[in-house]
Amino acid sequence: MRRLALDEVRLRPFHLLDQEWALLVGGCGKPNPMTVSWGGFGTLWNKPVVTVYVRPTRFTFGLLNSHPEFTLNLVPGGLREALDVCGSRSGRDTDKWEEAGIAPEASETVAVPRVAGAELVLECRTLASLDLDPARFLDPALEKHYPDKDYHRVFIGEVLGAFASSDRFGAG
Repeated sequence: MRRLALDEVRLRPFHLLDQEWALLVGGCGKPNPMTVSWGGFGTLWNKPVVTVYVRPTRFTFGLLNSHPEFTLNLVPGGLREALDVCGSRSGRDTDKWEEAGIAPEASETVAVPRVAGAELVLECRTLASLDLDPARFLDPALEKHYPDKDYHRVFIGEVLGAFASSDRFGAG
């Protein structure tokens, strides 16, 4: 993987997570990959940031709360089945790395591993987290996403490093 300067990273932010999804990895002792399709990219507090949204019922939720780093991994289309596995199984009961046919590899700037074979990896340090408060929803239709009242926690991560294995996400 080649390290990219952050201003070299090219994304289609409204397409990427919604249509392609990504693997969020949290935790150091027993790192866990989890499929995410909600998130964002931008600048906050004069820092490049990624936001990811995780429900409190997810195994990764506890990992993100116990260790303030994560990786966001954008994988090639050939790994779509791995995304399905990591989005439908719990790391509490399953070794998702093995079941999904993916492998962790050491990150360069954080202790949490990245996903081997990812096309783009964003290595992040959590700056803050906040819980979505349904009392603040201005559109009542948002409640349909929470039949179990398990409102997401937003994790805001400073991007410490961006790494690409293809030219699709950065200058080649």
